[in-house]
Amino acid sequence: METKQKVLIVGDVNGKLKSFFARIESVNKKTGPFDLVLCVGDFFGPSPEVAELAGYKSNQKKVPVPIYILGPNDEATAKFYADTQDGDICENLSYLGKRGIYCTSNGLKIAYVSGVEAEGGSGRSIPEWKFTKEDVQAVRDSCFASKSNMGDYRGVDVLVTSQWPAGIRDDVKQGSKQIAWLANTIKPRYHICGLNGEYYEPAPYRSKPDKNTQMELATRFIALADFANQNKRKHIYALVLTPVDKMRILELIQKTTDETVSPYANMSFQDEGRNSGRERHGDQYFYDMNTYDDSRGNKRRSQGNNRISGNQDPKRQRPNFDQEKCWFCLSSDSIEKHLIISVGDHFYLALAKGPINDTHILILPITHIQNASLLSADQWAELNKFKAALAQFFKDREEQIFLFERNYKSSHLQINAIGIDNNVAWKIKHVLEDKSEEHGIALETTAQAKSPAELPQKTPYFVAELPDGTMMYTKQMKQFPLRFGREIICADNLLNCEEKIDWRQGTDDKATEETMVQSFRESFKPYDFTV
Repeated sequence: METKQKVLIVGDVNGKLKSFFARIESVNKKTGPFDLVLCVGDFFGPSPEVAELAGYKSNQKKVPVPIYILGPNDEATAKFYADTQDGDICENLSYLGKRGIYCTSNGLKIAYVSGVEAEGGSGRSIPEWKFTKEDVQAVRDSCFASKSNMGDYRGVDVLVTSQWPAGIRDDVKQGSKQIAWLANTIKPRYHICGLNGEYYEPAPYRSKPDKNTQMELATRFIALADFANQNKRKHIYALVLTPVDKMRILELIQKTTDETVSPYANMSFQDEGRNSGRERHGDQYFYDMNTYDDSRGNKRRSQGNNRISGNQDPKRQRPNFDQEKCWFCLSSDSIEKHLIISVGDHFYLALAKGPINDTHILILPITHIQNASLLSADQWAELNKFKAALAQFFKDREEQIFLFERNYKSSHLQINAIGIDNNVAWKIKHVLEDKSEEHGIALETTAQAKSPAELPQKTPYFVAELPDGTMMYTKQMKQFPLRFGREIICADNLLNCEEKIDWRQGTDDKATEETMVQSFRESFKPYDFTV
């Protein structure tokens, strides 16, 4: 099934129905076919050509593309929505509703809010052409309803509103703070509105990670002028969209040179969140967007019933790491993207920096996760898929996979993967034993972990996964040698390249690294489940 959707968006039609339908038919023939049309702003206007609808309601005329409109913005236009049947005005012309999420058959997610913000909050007397805090909260809840884990939200494809958000431009006086909050919270790829009679399209802005997503998502704001306006301002906009849930993570977080900071970054929404005189915490729907919630990690770390346990000084505070400067967070400016080989939903593969050989690979989480014991079930499952794919890749090269993780003086989970020739792979365990004895480290042997709970909990650790299905681990990490894993691989009775124990001795220029990545990507392609 084709995933891309061609969407046409039109500004305030203002009741010019005859020319509107003619234009849609013309554009659809010339540059379509389009999958749907979205109309923002005021569709009917004060004096609509309602007689034009008669031919479409009697099926004498056909609307060539499904058209979806927003609701009324004032009392005068509300009457034109009174006789809609389940939202349908005629075939292929539908009223979306006051607020909600519309999902196409191909998975495109369109969030919408009709009308203008109600003055003074909610209440029984709120007319149908105005929205309240409860309305935007409902849209927010609908957007987040499908996310399986805190932190994995990807945003929605399009947010359509009639009213502009407050803060998007300094001279906008009628902007809605509730719409601003909604856009800042659900992070649409596109936010499109009308009602102000002008076209405005600033550079896209990027939102910082928050309690709902650990990715930095970008939004492009577009305001459209009135349809067929005399000043010939832009009033029609065409988009070709791949649904956000079907996009590769790398595409989703790819940055452009013209990006700006979020216009809502310094806005405070806390006053908006007071409900009946008190502010709700935890599940409060208006909250301070400038704080970062780390409850995902805290929740995981509080779970018990672990097979391997460790002790942790409760007085020692967990160190804070600057995720924007992390070398391995996929959204970080510090990451060397040319080393990336393959990107899944939760993990990605990259060539190791200073690789021991040209198939020395790192398996890394896309978002900032410190170690494998903190992974969710979905993340753990994908990690194992990458391990299995690499194991088969190396097996077909007559090699056996060796993996290790050092959760010590490392802020971002890194699992090293490398192939060891079949003829010498049996020596891995003996080299581990010899090197651990040399450094005075006590290694324990057990079956490889089947879940994050079977890894050491709440303590630093080193874990090596052997080709025979066992793992050797230690929690004895005081003065642990940081290059221990590379010492094993580079030993003279394995790969015999002890000069590469220090990764800095094996670094190459960018062009060489790019060649190595391209070569591995092509070789790995038959095994890569992400393509």
